[in-house]
Amino acid sequence: IFFVGPVYDTVHLANRMQESAKVPLLMSLDAETGVGMRFESTTVFPWAMAISATGDPELARRMGVMTGREARASGFRYVLAPVLDVNNNADNPVINVRSFGEDPEDVAKYGVAFINGLQSERVLATAKHFPGHGDTNIDSHRALPIVDRSREQLDKTELLPFRRAIDAGIASIMIGHIGLPQIDSEQLKPLESYSSPYVEEGDAKVTQPGFVPASLSAKVQTTMLRNEFGFKGLIVSDAIDMSGLSIYITQEDAGVRALNAGTDILLKPGSADAVIRGLKSAVASGRVTQQRLDEAVLKQLAWKYELGLFENKITSLDALDRVISSNETEQLADAIAEKAMTLVRNGDGQLPLDRSKKIAVLGISNGFDGLPTMAPFTGALKQNGVKFTPAYLQEDSMRPQIDAAKKAVNEADVVVVGLYGRVRSGAKNSVALPENGVTILREALAANKKVIGISFGNPYLLSSFPALKTYLVAYGDMPSLQRAAARSVLGLQEISGHLPITLPGLHPRGTGIQFKKN
Repeated sequence: IFFVGPVYDTVHLANRMQESAKVPLLMSLDAETGVGMRFESTTVFPWAMAISATGDPELARRMGVMTGREARASGFRYVLAPVLDVNNNADNPVINVRSFGEDPEDVAKYGVAFINGLQSERVLATAKHFPGHGDTNIDSHRALPIVDRSREQLDKTELLPFRRAIDAGIASIMIGHIGLPQIDSEQLKPLESYSSPYVEEGDAKVTQPGFVPASLSAKVQTTMLRNEFGFKGLIVSDAIDMSGLSIYITQEDAGVRALNAGTDILLKPGSADAVIRGLKSAVASGRVTQQRLDEAVLKQLAWKYELGLFENKITSLDALDRVISSNETEQLADAIAEKAMTLVRNGDGQLPLDRSKKIAVLGISNGFDGLPTMAPFTGALKQNGVKFTPAYLQEDSMRPQIDAAKKAVNEADVVVVGLYGRVRSGAKNSVALPENGVTILREALAANKKVIGISFGNPYLLSSFPALKTYLVAYGDMPSLQRAAARSVLGLQEISGHLPITLPGLHPRGTGIQFKKN
């Protein structure tokens, strides 16, 4: 699996690895928002929830096609997407906008459209995170989530999109580190000493037993997924180094148990040497049979043969040049973004923005990437002649930045606030906002300041600011979404999106004020 890097450097590295390999490698990457999710100088599509907000599954299919085309041109034939988790818990810190929404039928419809598009480009799609990571408020990077639902409940909600994906011919399914006590009640004691890249200073040590995660459960993988659902494709684990697994089992034993449970590919171990050592010992002792090992290996070899990797495993840089970041890809990202904009509230008719007023634009972010975070939004405002005072706050903002933000807000007639509560997998503050910005925004609302709120991430943030009278949901901070939000605020495009989720106690799924272009 590859993560972040310049696309051409990555392809050069992948080619060198392929040249050194006796057997072709099946390169994978997370591409939930296209190849641009991982590689620089490539197009980043909006998150899944933005796509379902458009009401147009054809856009999901087209995004799948373009994602597959760019992935194949980059040498990656195995895409770890789409997310088929049903986000039916507003407090979920890790799925959120990565999901197509809270309705299982919608998740299935848009997910299958993406799968069909992706696999039409001879790239393997992966439905994740089986059997469903939506109904939890715990990030499995940091701890073990529990989905305590009956089989009947799971069938109606969590499992439905995966069954539809299997019917559609999905090539691969990723198993999540999720406990399902009503399916497999086995419990694991936490290790006396454990480590994970996601354990942070100050985290409480886990001392209580946890239910066996689906990633180690034969009842989930073999009994349910293989035997009952008839899935014949590749089963891949979620990352082996995640705390949801590594708190309870060593890397040596994790590989063994996952393989015996039904897993074919062990993804991103904390120590590859430890996993290999554990497997060798298990095969020698008979704990893992040679037949089970051969079965997992043969599945991978069969797909490599089917994809033509034995004939040509090297990526052509000429083909890469022709495909990466084509105008067609950018245009599709912009089309999705434009149709995704969802106006939840427009109190006092604040949209379109009155340019004659004194305007402050405040960004509040749970990241550490500074003013460039909101550059696509502020840049689009400037291009359209809007004059404003910019301010930006993030987790580690110092007193001068906080004071400057307060001054900008206090002196403005209208405050446009960008809420960058983004999904940050494994981080304590995923989908939340830093207190420095929250305080300033609440003070502005208490003073009856005119505020236009835009969510460039977590759409559920309105519950933290119920007094916000104008609220636009953009579902992410991708450049296309930020540009579309700017055009929406200025009345330069129609706003036609609808919420794919419920904002608890505030607005039902399907909410969306239709706003005509000026």
